[in-house]
Amino acid sequence: MATASKKPFTAAQFKKKVLQHLNVTSSQQDFHNNPSAVQRAVCMAVNEVIFEKLSQTNNYHKEHKTRSVNYLSLEYLMGRMLSNNLHNLDLFDVAKKAVADLGFEIEDLFEQGHDLALGNGGLGRLAACFLDSLATMDFNAYGYGIHYQHGLFKQQFHQCRQIETPDEWREYGNAWEVCRPESVQTIGLFGSVETRINADGSEQKIWHPGQTIKGVPWDVPIVGYNSKTVNTLRLWESRASSFFDWDEFNSGAYQDAHAAQNAAETISKVLYPNDETEAGKELRFIQQYFFCACSIKDIIARYQSMHGNDWSHFADKMVMQLNDTHPTIAILELMRILIDEHNFSFADAFALCRQCFAYTNHTLLPEALEKWSVPMFERVLPRHLQILFAINEFFLDREVSAMWPGDHLMRRRLSLIEEGEVQMVRMAHLCVVSSFKVNGVAQIHSDLVKSDLFPEFNALYPQKLTNVTNGVTPRRWLKACNPALSALLDSKVKTDWPKHLSSLASVADFADDSKFQQQFMDIKHANKVKLAEEILALTGVDVDPNAIFDVQIKRLHEYKRQHLNFLHILALYRRLLNNPDYDMHPRVYIFGAKAAPGYYLAKEIIFAINKVAEKINNDARINGKLKVVFMPNYRVTLAEKIIPAADVSEQISTAGKEASGTGNMKLALNGAVTLGTLDGANVEIAEEVGDDNIFIFGHTVEQIKALNEHGYNPHHYYQTNAELKAVIDWLYSDYFTPGHPGELSAIANSLLDGGDPYRVMADFESYCQANIELDKAYKDKARWAKMAIINTAKMGKFTSDRSIQDYVDNIWKLEPIVE
Repeated sequence: MATASKKPFTAAQFKKKVLQHLNVTSSQQDFHNNPSAVQRAVCMAVNEVIFEKLSQTNNYHKEHKTRSVNYLSLEYLMGRMLSNNLHNLDLFDVAKKAVADLGFEIEDLFEQGHDLALGNGGLGRLAACFLDSLATMDFNAYGYGIHYQHGLFKQQFHQCRQIETPDEWREYGNAWEVCRPESVQTIGLFGSVETRINADGSEQKIWHPGQTIKGVPWDVPIVGYNSKTVNTLRLWESRASSFFDWDEFNSGAYQDAHAAQNAAETISKVLYPNDETEAGKELRFIQQYFFCACSIKDIIARYQSMHGNDWSHFADKMVMQLNDTHPTIAILELMRILIDEHNFSFADAFALCRQCFAYTNHTLLPEALEKWSVPMFERVLPRHLQILFAINEFFLDREVSAMWPGDHLMRRRLSLIEEGEVQMVRMAHLCVVSSFKVNGVAQIHSDLVKSDLFPEFNALYPQKLTNVTNGVTPRRWLKACNPALSALLDSKVKTDWPKHLSSLASVADFADDSKFQQQFMDIKHANKVKLAEEILALTGVDVDPNAIFDVQIKRLHEYKRQHLNFLHILALYRRLLNNPDYDMHPRVYIFGAKAAPGYYLAKEIIFAINKVAEKINNDARINGKLKVVFMPNYRVTLAEKIIPAADVSEQISTAGKEASGTGNMKLALNGAVTLGTLDGANVEIAEEVGDDNIFIFGHTVEQIKALNEHGYNPHHYYQTNAELKAVIDWLYSDYFTPGHPGELSAIANSLLDGGDPYRVMADFESYCQANIELDKAYKDKARWAKMAIINTAKMGKFTSDRSIQDYVDNIWKLEPIVE
């Protein structure tokens, strides 16, 4: 294979390639007023390098028959890819000079095109970071997911409320993907199961699907940074097995002629269809099976291309990582294929599956552990349900009974089937029982998985549950998104820090250096100036870059407690109204988040923040000391602009609820100081940066448990904290919604009448005090600069490269490409 460091183009050669694509492929003779055409041509020129390296990578793995990890995830939050690919291929400077010769700034071209809208939040962005690291570290890896037509949704605000519209991310195609019709898969749905008796008296099950769907693969190449490898993210698009009924069409029933096509294409239409209805639940269930079944068939086809029908090497060559419970049905699909199509016994098939699958748990919230009704399972996947029952019987009779003989309560607790008015399939239980490893994503989370979520499984399988703390790729989340800070770090760090992030530790030696502090904070200020311009363009709100930029960007969910932040903003506003000279450094609160379409309270929190922002931002009485902005349509591209400009990173989830978080890592890496609870990866960040360089508040996991055990009463905090009572009472008035009293009361009702499930009231006072300490620290410029520098310097642990090495060492057992 070619060495990683050789540059494939000079600037002149690259310019020539771009012009060739403009003149031939793009048919753009006059491109000077068409940056979109130039951007596409640049992508095509880059693809010449990428696909050559992809071919070399695939040839190496076929020749050496290397073991691969197959990462199954319902989400991949990839963002735009041009900047990242140029940096990873060491073509950034070449491309910048080439497009400058054509009259364009490379940064302007980065703004062209859409984010690949294939994810929602941390789960999908983690998957994207992991793919980047796997390629960078030269491991054989495939990502598998769904080629969503619209992804999640495009978020807009109308009268302060979230409005969801389709995200047309691939309306005009996408330069980074290629269709692979030679690898189309066909899967079944519905139907019935026939039982045949063989000549030897044994039973054979034959599934007769009532409907078949085609899975069309679209491949997105994943480029490693300064590496030999380009891996593949394969995304499945659903299509009907036949496009339309010709007889119906000829008879004039044009809509009916396309019915099958429309139904099939619905499967890959959107990420997370609203599952408030039974039809929505079924669609989501089918969506999960569709991508799992296509992926398992593809994995088997890749294996058989090297080993034929000899299954003895399968467990040695293929490992499947389940990113949360969404891909769980892959276990049942592999079981079905082994038993029904390759004549494995149940015991042999299950033993093989247990050697191949590993499961990452991402949540401690019981309501977030997926369950599907047995009647729906039986209707959609009748054969798979039979196999599930067989696994459950084997597990309960052979393993649970051996560990806890005669304990019927334990059998009921651990069963894959939850008994009730409607029987439910516990997908997380199936994952744990059928996988050889189960990992949490931060040390505190993994400990709680063992002690609180799956204690019985931990007793039954004492070596199965482990930890792999999450990480983020520094290539995108520092080198590409914060070029000025990257250049400053380059001047101080001798090694290739984007590939060896721990080498940033040496930057801590300059934390007290006044010159370096000035350089560091000048870069932060310049990033804030750019973000202020973006805020003005997107929201019409004019913010001062000299203010503290306080950032909370993540999925909108009660446990992430955006409403705790909101209550503190109300408290600050009230203090300023009571005393315009209240001593506080001006602060700009920046939110970015999407709420699931069916999540009522999350959408009410967005509405409340926007209504309060509308009032505060136009109130001359507070002299601009407080501003609030909610950035619409939060996504990777917007995060890349917000994160380098952030002063404060809000990581304020209820202790014990956030599995890890990765936004906390990205923000700290870019010199933001964390304000957070001892939850998720915050615990490990605090260990790395030290107590003096982070603001920790709130109840710990143990203290939250004690609160719950003694009977939690939110009214106690309401009655005993005058400021808290005042701001909650405000929500029942019409102060922020003239003529509509109580329009913001949903938050107050959830805290008081709803029992405050995420203990916002209990942590309010501590949160307010931590903010006072933060404000005091920011006023000391040298102290704050030191804190910011230390945060960047101490993030070496939180690279996704370290996470992947942990997976490789403890779970996947891969070997990298060698010359």
